[in-house]
Amino acid sequence: YIWLCGGVSMNYHTLSDFRIKHRQALDDLTQVLGRLCHAGLVEFEHIAQDGIRVRASAGAASFHRQATLAKCLTAAQALLASLEEPHAADAEEITAREQAAQERAARERVERLETALAEMPAAQAAKPVAERGEARVSSTDPATRVMKMPDGGFRPAYNVQFATDTAHRVITGVDVTNAGSDPSEMEPMIDQVQERCDHLPADWLMDGSFVSTPAIEAGAAKQVRVLAPVPAPKNPNRDPALALPTNSPALAEWRARMTTPEAKATDRLRAATSECVNAQARSRHGLLQFRVRGLIKAEGVRLCLNVTSSRLFSQTLSKNFLQPVKIYGIFVVAVVVSPGSIIFFLVQRVAGVINRVPIRRRGYRKRYTIIAQFRHRFA
Repeated sequence: YIWLCGGVSMNYHTLSDFRIKHRQALDDLTQVLGRLCHAGLVEFEHIAQDGIRVRASAGAASFHRQATLAKCLTAAQALLASLEEPHAADAEEITAREQAAQERAARERVERLETALAEMPAAQAAKPVAERGEARVSSTDPATRVMKMPDGGFRPAYNVQFATDTAHRVITGVDVTNAGSDPSEMEPMIDQVQERCDHLPADWLMDGSFVSTPAIEAGAAKQVRVLAPVPAPKNPNRDPALALPTNSPALAEWRARMTTPEAKATDRLRAATSECVNAQARSRHGLLQFRVRGLIKAEGVRLCLNVTSSRLFSQTLSKNFLQPVKIYGIFVVAVVVSPGSIIFFLVQRVAGVINRVPIRRRGYRKRYTIIAQFRHRFA
């Protein structure tokens, strides 16, 4: 790679600049989902949405109020002005490279503090009127927010949303936001899935944290059947299936729908699908903490994750191992859809086949035995 690029070194800035400059190209790689849906290789009946909180690259001590941020900005601007003066380099015996590094660090700090002050109105709007004076923004990563984590603690984090097909666990949509709650995350994800796959599923599965009046009505407006548990009423004597006088027709239909055995059985697919995808994102792909700062860079990471973590090709190949003719058919479809997808296809298959060691143990599914036959064939 270094030889092809003429001596360009590989470091953090190279990868970060690539993800930012080529966001559209990375996003175009996921458009293969829509073409494969039309080819009949994806069952687009149920989509499950769930979110995970991922630690941000910022500490709790980096959050300050508006007055403190303004004071820090004044000091940072003064430091930058002193470093840019011509006699600043003569005060100490430092090289030109060290001088440039100090100026760059001071300039980046000024930019972060200016961004933090620009984010302050949004942070204040998310709080009650009486508490808006206590709003704080991080001077390290201004876009991050303090969120409640699965262990009950509160730390700076981002909200990563996944939309997954329940039949093959294909990730059809990924989004990164700084919202600490999920009720407003359903409608943007529906629009993203429709844009990528060119149509919407029949059912949209989600847990109780996504339930809200705008979310249910948005699903009904797009003719998507929303399946989510009905919250327990405050009055224990009231039947949750009965609509309130203030409920819209979409809410009344949703309440009555979730009492049927068919809707309850379909809603159980959500946990088996979403929790598996969340566990794979954390364990296999290391999505425990973002190593980049800023919402734009975090979105670049999620685009790479959407491309590399999709199990579309692995599930399709495992399903058709007993029919060698269809294997070549899948290869042809992949070539027509996206030449770059073949690379991800081969890398994922080779890694998956090599890593499956205990594959002949009794009780494993048939597809593990088929993969064993595939590995023996090409050994």
